[in-house]
Amino acid sequence: MPDADDFAASLMDDMDPRLLELIRTRINSFIKWDLVRFFHDNPHTTDTADSIARYTGRDVRTVEPELQQLARDGVLMTEDLSGLRVYTFTGEKDVRDLVATFIRACDDRQFRVKAIYHVIRSLR
Repeated sequence: MPDADDFAASLMDDMDPRLLELIRTRINSFIKWDLVRFFHDNPHTTDTADSIARYTGRDVRTVEPELQQLARDGVLMTEDLSGLRVYTFTGEKDVRDLVATFIRACDDRQFRVKAIYHVIRSLR
C-alpha cells in the first residue's frame, strides 16, 4: 500500500507543471508570495526594500533577502539609484505572464491549498 505522504504529495503535485516549478524554485516562501503579488498588483513600482516592506506590512530584515533572491531568480530587477538599491518587477514578458497566471490561479481555493502545501514543504 502506498505511503500516505506519497499519496498526499501526488495529489498536491496535480497542477500546471510551470506553476509547480515556479512555486518550488521562485515563490518558495510566504514572503516571496506576498512580494510577487505586490509587484504584480503594482507593476510600475520601483522602490527600496524599506518602502516595499512597509507597503507589504513586513519587517525589512525579512523582506530584503527575499527581494534579493527574487532578483537573482529573474522575477525582479535591481538598480542602484543615488546610493540606494531599488527593486522593480522584471520586464521579461514570459516571467510576467507566468506570475500573472500564478496570481489568477490563486483565486481558486484548491490551487491555493496545493501552493501552500508546497511552500510549507520547501520550508522544512
